[in-house]
Amino acid sequence: MSKIWKLDNDIDTDIILPTEYLAFETVQEMKPYAFSPLRPDLAGQIKPGDMIVAGNNFGCGSSREQAPEVVKALGISCIVAKSFARIFFRNAINNGLLLIEQPDLYDEVNEGDEAEVIPGKEIIVNGKHYPIANLPDNLTEILEAGGLVKAMRKRNGLD
Repeated sequence: MSKIWKLDNDIDTDIILPTEYLAFETVQEMKPYAFSPLRPDLAGQIKPGDMIVAGNNFGCGSSREQAPEVVKALGISCIVAKSFARIFFRNAINNGLLLIEQPDLYDEVNEGDEAEVIPGKEIIVNGKHYPIANLPDNLTEILEAGGLVKAMRKRNGLD
């Protein structure tokens, strides 16, 4: 089960990771500042396996790859949103972070609810089942490998 952290619409990459923290050398150094303009204490409260549920247009803004990297480093198992900015979606998949578009979940759950995600099938929260689409095989391969680089290394027999 995953604890839900609920965020609003239009969570941009400057909210996910503000520009001033891009100067740090590692994602581990950046982690404490994730979501700090919106909720300064959030990064410290997230536990491995938790999930984010958000409204429309999650990840809008710049194309910085550190945004999905820092979310994954926090231990977020997946982000479920009504919609994602396309560049963020691809950056997240390429970094091995599962994103799920689901139109109803956001309006029907509360922060702190517990959810079970069955990839390609459904999300179960408070006894209600929310159907989700199956990702294309090529994206599933990337996610299962832990990111694009790892998937290509595996595909090419390097790992």
